[in-house]
Amino acid sequence: MIKTLIFDFGDVFLDLDKAATRRELERMEISDLSEEMHLKNQKYEKGLISSEEFIDSWCQTYPQLTSENFKDSWNAILLHFPEHRLKFLQQLKKEGKYFLILLSNTNDIHIDWVKDNIPFFEDFRNCFDAFYLSQEINLRKPEHSIFEFVLKKHRLNPEETLFIDDTPENTRAAAELNIHTWNIDPATQDVTDLFSVKKELF
Repeated sequence: MIKTLIFDFGDVFLDLDKAATRRELERMEISDLSEEMHLKNQKYEKGLISSEEFIDSWCQTYPQLTSENFKDSWNAILLHFPEHRLKFLQQLKKEGKYFLILLSNTNDIHIDWVKDNIPFFEDFRNCFDAFYLSQEINLRKPEHSIFEFVLKKHRLNPEETLFIDDTPENTRAAAELNIHTWNIDPATQDVTDLFSVKKELF
């Protein structure tokens, strides 16, 4: 029986356009990112470099960028947060049947945008018993260590835990640790469908 629900954030609650940042950068003739830049992005997601260092590294590598147009491009991926998903989460919290955890790969620039543009972000955050952002815990999915951290921190039985994420690499990694998973398809599914899609677990 499932006792703990672990949710991703982007494309689970917050709608994303994952191709948007690439499109915006290509308009400024930036494409085919080097392995170094991909690693820099991952370091930033893990909170190992500051936002200022991160923005500076992009602007130094691509002189056509300014801090502002880079941040606009970086945040272009972020769309909107349908309020019915908040209500679903609030109902889960009210019922108190499950321990609720958020586990998200994100970064300070994105979270600053969310705080400025999603008026109920604090209400959302307050629904969770634990709220983990990659840049705050210096770990990121799909590394096993991030799931092991959460399991150990809260003394969870993986077989009583369900992880919901839209990225196959992340759900595969969780499944390797015997955590139940739902690899949600944001194009055809909604997190509010949880109990019908995964009814065999409840």
